[in-house]
Amino acid sequence: MKRIYRALAVMLGILLLAGGMPVQAAQVNNGTVYSVSTNEIAGWPQGPDIYGETAVLMDADTGTILYNKGMDELRYPASTTKLMTLLVALENSSLDEQVTFTETCLADQTPDSGNIGMQVGEVLSLEQCLLVMIIQSANDVATQVAEHVGGSVDAFCEMMNQKAAQLGCTNTHFVNASGMPDENHYTTAHDLALIMQAGLKNEDFRNIIAAESCTIGPTNMNSEARTFTTHHPLLASSAPEHYDGCLGGKTGNTIASGHTIVTGAERNGMTLIAVAMRAELGQVAQDSIQLFDYGFNNFQKVEVPGGSVVIPNGNTVDQLTTVETAAQDASVTLDYYYNENYYVGSGVEETVTETPSPTQEAVTVTPEATVTLEADGSQETQETDDSVFRTAVLVLVVLIVLALIVTVVSAVRKKSRKKKKRKN
Repeated sequence: MKRIYRALAVMLGILLLAGGMPVQAAQVNNGTVYSVSTNEIAGWPQGPDIYGETAVLMDADTGTILYNKGMDELRYPASTTKLMTLLVALENSSLDEQVTFTETCLADQTPDSGNIGMQVGEVLSLEQCLLVMIIQSANDVATQVAEHVGGSVDAFCEMMNQKAAQLGCTNTHFVNASGMPDENHYTTAHDLALIMQAGLKNEDFRNIIAAESCTIGPTNMNSEARTFTTHHPLLASSAPEHYDGCLGGKTGNTIASGHTIVTGAERNGMTLIAVAMRAELGQVAQDSIQLFDYGFNNFQKVEVPGGSVVIPNGNTVDQLTTVETAAQDASVTLDYYYNENYYVGSGVEETVTETPSPTQEAVTVTPEATVTLEADGSQETQETDDSVFRTAVLVLVVLIVLALIVTVVSAVRKKSRKKKKRKN
């Protein structure tokens, strides 16, 4: 027994030690050149050759990937992190909540990072915080939002990671709410698109990322009004890169991440999400424009029963391959594939099951048996069910009695052997 206890103690120690280990640093291969894998799909429109090391263009409604350039390769997100901060904050708090700034925010008020110089004890509404966090990319505000919503920055980051897992982000890990450099803080172009996709389903999220400017009026500790204007080139009306139909998004830049950008745009009944990561200043904006033009000019959204698909222009739904999956509620999910194996959307067909007409034959009900008509017209008696149940109980009782007899006999035999040994 002592050996068993020792083994259990060792295993418990190993589990506790593993639980306390830090997350292994990401293997981010900056500088690696990736090909556009979607260009290899037969019949698929050829995508542009962009500057960003990794990129993705995704349809927001179906999740269909229209353009893939190393979209699952790890990269540092920088301030595009704040899209997840925004989403988690909106889902776990109210815009009219009052946020009191603490010393926690001071750590991110460095000369080389975006901040608005909030003071300890100063109060803003959560809506003001979220607006200035996105528009000005204020790190001190993002950190304070994390503490306010999560109780602590660490707890909020855990909420971010849980949300990422829920959205299907398989290559993402957050250790802060602002995007400050950390080797354990990473994501991918695809995961950022999934976060943006979830955000676009939230009306407050859409309103905040679409704001070109905001003004923070006098506070309890600042008598001056402060106005901030978006850094997002495709959203700003006065920017040369302004893109008609832009829904907003978030930019990011650190030495490790390079320039990174996440953007949503809507045209012709389609909502697309473009992500371009790690390029030079101005290049990611041009990348996004090229990706959007490629998507809107070469693809069409087609409605199918209970959903929609996105296919190259000149194609029809009849040319797609479908895979059916039946659900318990009698509905059938149809997944549509281009060129037999490339997913382009899905729909749901509801199957109506007619209730069978009752049999015309008279059914005689006796005291010994109650007849139940099943959906398929078969008849089963309650008497049969009761009989099966009684038989099962009887068998179980017999087995228990036999086990007890065997145990008692074994014990008696052992006792008898011990007596004989003593006599000898």
